[in-house]
Amino acid sequence: MVETSLRFSRRTFVAWVGGASAGYYLFGRLPGRRASEALALVAGGTLDPTTIAKFQTPMLIPPVMPRAATIRQRGDKPVDYYEISMRQFEQQILPAGLPATTVWGYGAKAARSNRGLLVHHAPSLTIEARQSRPVRVRWINELVSADGSYLPHLFAVDQTLHWANPPGGTGGRDSRPRFTETPGRYTGPVPMVTHVHGAVGVNDDSDGYAEAWYLPAATDIPAGYATEGTWYEFFAGQAARAYGVEWGPGFATFQYPNDNRAATIWYHDHALGMTRLNVYAGPAGFYLIRGGPDDVVLDSRTGLAASLPGPAPRENDRFPSNKRYREIAIAIQDRSFNTDGSLFYPDSRAFFDGIVHDYIPDGEFSPIWNPEFFGNTIMVNGNTWPFQTVEQRRYRLRFLNGCQSRFLMLDFNRIPDVEVWQIGNEGGFLAAPVNLTANHENRLLMGPAERADVIADFTNVPLGNHILANIGPDEPFGGGEPDEDFDHADADTTGQIMQFRVVPAVEIDDSTPPRFLQLPAITPLPAQTHTRQVALIEKADEGLDEQGEAIEGPVEALLGTVTDGVWTEREWTDPVTENPGVGDTEVWEIYNTTADAHPMHIHEITFEVVNRQRLLLDESQEQVVQPIQLDGDPLLPEPGETGFKDTVIAYPGQVTRVRAQFDTAGQFVWHCHIVEHEDNEMMRPYRIGPRQPGQPD
Repeated sequence: MVETSLRFSRRTFVAWVGGASAGYYLFGRLPGRRASEALALVAGGTLDPTTIAKFQTPMLIPPVMPRAATIRQRGDKPVDYYEISMRQFEQQILPAGLPATTVWGYGAKAARSNRGLLVHHAPSLTIEARQSRPVRVRWINELVSADGSYLPHLFAVDQTLHWANPPGGTGGRDSRPRFTETPGRYTGPVPMVTHVHGAVGVNDDSDGYAEAWYLPAATDIPAGYATEGTWYEFFAGQAARAYGVEWGPGFATFQYPNDNRAATIWYHDHALGMTRLNVYAGPAGFYLIRGGPDDVVLDSRTGLAASLPGPAPRENDRFPSNKRYREIAIAIQDRSFNTDGSLFYPDSRAFFDGIVHDYIPDGEFSPIWNPEFFGNTIMVNGNTWPFQTVEQRRYRLRFLNGCQSRFLMLDFNRIPDVEVWQIGNEGGFLAAPVNLTANHENRLLMGPAERADVIADFTNVPLGNHILANIGPDEPFGGGEPDEDFDHADADTTGQIMQFRVVPAVEIDDSTPPRFLQLPAITPLPAQTHTRQVALIEKADEGLDEQGEAIEGPVEALLGTVTDGVWTEREWTDPVTENPGVGDTEVWEIYNTTADAHPMHIHEITFEVVNRQRLLLDESQEQVVQPIQLDGDPLLPEPGETGFKDTVIAYPGQVTRVRAQFDTAGQFVWHCHIVEHEDNEMMRPYRIGPRQPGQPD
């Protein structure tokens, strides 16, 4: 067994929890087994990624979402108001000369200034918020055609999962339907509900609860369809009482108090059983919170305010801009394409491991759901392999891993003489700057949904073109070191992220060198009043391929509880088992019994990473022992995990401990942010405080 704190990555063994038959390796692999022994190049659509010209398109720096108005709420407090819709449109994601791509994306419907940018894009424009100044958004589902008819999904929706299920009507929505024969894909209107990932202190009516979805206000919704999720009406009444806002056909109005520390958070769709498909279609964007005492950075040499690289985009900037932005948000996503420019996402379970039967209802396997997905093309801010021109000076780069299942290991070593420091993560600034170049091999590990606030100093980088690389795997990640424990991503495709074109500086860089940054103090949470033990579990079964050969493969990923060292599987519909009291501080011990690392996200709060600790394996070194036993001393979190986070990597065969304070009563969720896992039972509701009068069962 290997410990988890070596250089840039948190090392771990890769625990195997299923049979070693062909196919199941994608959910994990035996210790010491290299990926090259099992995996070929990443499969995808009909467009060969090696034929896509790289570094032809300048990287789009996301503009700022225009406000529709500033309003006054009760008590005369100003609120920034937005009207934002999700639409379908064509976007030039591939380089010029290749076909455009049909995507979904958010965009403003109204702007208070005639300079406001009314454009839909994938990923979308950035919402700029101020700490403690509320933001109110009318989120509108406009997935309709020009004549008002609903638009079907771009991808195959698996109706055998526990999902939104509009055809089930009010009695069968938000359920796992029963079938007498294997169903085909769902082709009806698309549910949506938006979650601001990382929002702290938000009421549950505005959190984007997975059962609070709604269909577009289309003219042809089939008779008998549910048009809203189970919790929509309850939350609509709650929001009306709390903020005096209206909900209606095709929209909901959410409010965010912005109680966070200054931080990089983001927003995306969160519909039940469909998040993987909806987000893959494009709807996501940055949400930056600025201001407050946690946004004050000092220069340790003088004790005065430090200067971070800037400027960043501002509302109503000219587009395209005439400014040289030096604070840049960078969303990295993996996608696959067809030769007609369309996005490729599998429409059969056979794509994953070759299992073709028995499918539900005769067997356990869902016919379309894929346990994980890895695109063979890298997309950055909505373009494949773009370039960004930078001067020989410092830049602030806010990275987001927006991939479906892919863990990224950003590698700056192909940029000679660059110096890279991490200053923040999901919860805002770290306790102190972390020199990735000197102490972490110039590399940065990011699980899906994790963010990293980085200062990259190009001052001494030679003029010319240099590539930001990715040495993470083209397969599920179980921890460990590249070359030793897994192969790098394909060097010609997914091993490249983007190109930096370094040019001379046009003026003196007056930003503070990162080593002199004194980041705002972090106030630790109170001691815990309760320790809660939960589990990550994967359920497998045996199916058959086209030749009738037996293949063991994943059926669903699950969360569960741990009592006296024994884990119990829990599904979405099971009663709430995580129920902190209002104001309680708890430590959650997340026991990972699986062979995957899982990026675990808890809505509503940010948390401190306390430590990790190995779990004892059985004699075969292939499974976690029950009752669970600890093995070795706790391992402290990595420097880049200090402060507060909202997503943490839970490694296989370890317990990961996080501490959080639960201050806002209501119904929320926690889940794995490998979105394919989230959509098939690796998400659970949790409640802060007592049941609310009138809430749905």
